[in-house]
Amino acid sequence: MRRFACCRDDDGPARPVIGVLCCNEIADRPIQAVATRFVDPLVRYAGATVLLVPAVADAMDTRALAGRLDGLLLTGSRSNVAGGRYGKADAAGGALDLDRDAVALELAGRMIEAGRPVFGICRGLQELNVLFGGTLTGALEDGHHRPTDDATAYETLFDHVHDVTLRPGGLLARTIAAPSISVTSVHRQGIDRLGTGLDIEAHAVGDGLVEAFSARPCGGDVLAVQWHPEWDVAASASSRAFFSLIGQSLGVESASIKS
Repeated sequence: MRRFACCRDDDGPARPVIGVLCCNEIADRPIQAVATRFVDPLVRYAGATVLLVPAVADAMDTRALAGRLDGLLLTGSRSNVAGGRYGKADAAGGALDLDRDAVALELAGRMIEAGRPVFGICRGLQELNVLFGGTLTGALEDGHHRPTDDATAYETLFDHVHDVTLRPGGLLARTIAAPSISVTSVHRQGIDRLGTGLDIEAHAVGDGLVEAFSARPCGGDVLAVQWHPEWDVAASASSRAFFSLIGQSLGVESASIKS
């Protein structure tokens, strides 16, 4: 029989809790899903505890949840943000996840208004740009930002890389201490018009697409990247730096983060 240690508080300070938004997927039946690769770096390099957030609009009390989370990560996804969210037609060739749109935009908005940090990766960057009043484009069919073969196996999907230049003096440039980096990038949508109040952190080499931005509108950090720093993060100093920034925004001391 298990012994219960009631009201124990001698295990040190609790880790901050970061919500990680799921997606609606089909695996024989509808499920909530998030790739494990988004979770592991938040624990190891940001020093956080992860809470998965269902993308089920009717089940979410976003006001209550925003008051309990210390931060939020909007993950990448196989779906596109619906064009109706930013006044354009839907991009060709991509699935939609309307519940994900609803939960992401409402919860992120409440978190930002509460001064809590919010982060985005790939689709998450696109959602945050829309939240700040920006628009998206689906005109990314040149193979620059994703493999041209939609049947690419998962194991090699993120072998697709390109270079981005970091804004001199920007948050990412100061943290990474390099003028440019090579990133893994797989997406159908990208920023068309940048949202109001967002500071550009990186551009793609070649077509100049905005690849990262930051803001601090209500006292909490907002930071998003178009690429996938969660992929093979242990092999990339710049990817580890991204998750370390998340930890700093959550108030985690570097000594408590695993190397």
